[in-house]
Amino acid sequence: MGFDVLLDQAGSLGRFQILQIAFLFVTSMITYPQALLENFTAAIPGHRCWVPLLDNHTTSGNDSDILSQDALLRVSIPLDANLRPEKCRRFTHPQWQLLHLNRTFPNVSESDTEPCVDGWVYDQSSFSSTIVTKWDLVCESQSQKSVVQTVFLSGSLLGSLIFGYLSDRYGRKGFYTWCLLLTAIVDTCATFAPTFLIFCILRFLAGFSAITVVANAFLLVTEWSVSKSQHIGATLMLCSYSVGQILLGGLAFAIRDWQTLHLIMSIPFFVFFLISRRLVESARWLITTNHLVEGTKALRRVAHISGKKSAGEILTLEFVRSTMQEEMDKASTKPSVVEVFQAPKLRMRVFYLNFLRLGATVPFYGLILNLQELGSSIFMFQILFGAVPFISRCIILFIMKYMDRRKNQSLFFFLAGLCILANAFLSKEMQTLRVILATLGVGAISAALTAFSVHSVELIPTICRSTITGINNVFSRIGAVFAPLLMTLIVYSPHLPWIMYGVFCIFSGLIVFCLPETRNQPLPNTIQDVEKDTKDSRGIKNEDTSLKITQF
Repeated sequence: MGFDVLLDQAGSLGRFQILQIAFLFVTSMITYPQALLENFTAAIPGHRCWVPLLDNHTTSGNDSDILSQDALLRVSIPLDANLRPEKCRRFTHPQWQLLHLNRTFPNVSESDTEPCVDGWVYDQSSFSSTIVTKWDLVCESQSQKSVVQTVFLSGSLLGSLIFGYLSDRYGRKGFYTWCLLLTAIVDTCATFAPTFLIFCILRFLAGFSAITVVANAFLLVTEWSVSKSQHIGATLMLCSYSVGQILLGGLAFAIRDWQTLHLIMSIPFFVFFLISRRLVESARWLITTNHLVEGTKALRRVAHISGKKSAGEILTLEFVRSTMQEEMDKASTKPSVVEVFQAPKLRMRVFYLNFLRLGATVPFYGLILNLQELGSSIFMFQILFGAVPFISRCIILFIMKYMDRRKNQSLFFFLAGLCILANAFLSKEMQTLRVILATLGVGAISAALTAFSVHSVELIPTICRSTITGINNVFSRIGAVFAPLLMTLIVYSPHLPWIMYGVFCIFSGLIVFCLPETRNQPLPNTIQDVEKDTKDSRGIKNEDTSLKITQF
């Protein structure tokens, strides 16, 4: 509570916090959708093989001049099982006999067709251009879209590990500002990438820096808030992600050219970089890392911005040191990762929590990264997938007041799994039902993740909560990387990736019962509290229950 005393003197919820949250809300709103750009910039339009008879306009002849485009298409492109033109093969020679509908001819053999050796012709009714049309990422190369998404998320995994460590060691603001500039440069360069390989490298670097922008924005908001109002800033930052998804859906609907869309989502980072230089470093981090002088200066600056004119006389170096002495002592006695994993009960809790985070993240990203696989209304999906998580978070917070942690998580995991599995086998013609099931699925996973976030905090001891949360976040990034990789299995079966997404949800709904219930239970403070925890000792302790009891 020491830092809350200091922040009350500097202004706990004043002009500084309002301006800071407003700026970080906007930056996160633009940064979070970076992971979802390939839903539109890598959309796969309708396509067929390029054939001279149809597409070489210098060719002339009696047949091609007289016959309609449909007739020429019929003799040039074979039909698939659904009696639609093949996307990846063409006839070796025009099959003129197919125009004589009143005569019977033997079926066309495989030897009469060939792959699209001269390229493809793309339908531009939905998108004027995408990276798919630029580099012909169709047919045998169709899985490259998932590769691009995996590359970006792999960068975010590595960036969260490296920049997360460096931010804890050297500060939040500096790496936040630097990553804004890096994201602006590499994403702008990706718009003009000459080859697909260079594009993938630049997107990897964009993921490397973008995750740090989002993470450090969240840290700066929470670390500049007192305990009683931290939930306000945290909720607003979560809402910025949903608003960003809705914004992306609207922009993509209005702008159908991938380069223009990519530029519009990249250029603002240059402006954010210039403004971010006026941010104030986290005083909480400065003080707990023994940078008392810099921390005191940061508090005084915040007091000045918030209009606390008398705070400069109160916020002296001695006052800051005496107020924060207890927190500084706790930081110096923080247990190592080795000590955490030497405790058997805590080790099993961490194992199950990591699996649950992985199991929830894989289907969540599987849904939001593959809108085109769910149906043709990808713009509507994007907007719905932004709005529904916001609503589901509000619903689950209400439900958690009346239902046990494990039961509500299991309920939403099972609901999400069943929606995904049902959607996997529905015909694409049943568009309305597919939209309903997909929206219900992403809402259920969002609700389960929100309940998981509360449950995990209540299971982890205070003394090592940040360490274990960091490990849990790594598994979240691994799940995000794994989700688009599973989509590459679509070449073997169109149902296989979605079946695996659904199975992940159902297994998570079962695994959650391996963890203890925490509703109306005291929060563990030390590793010993977890190790001594039994069914008989889970009653609420009489001492200091007003501070230790869980929120809901």
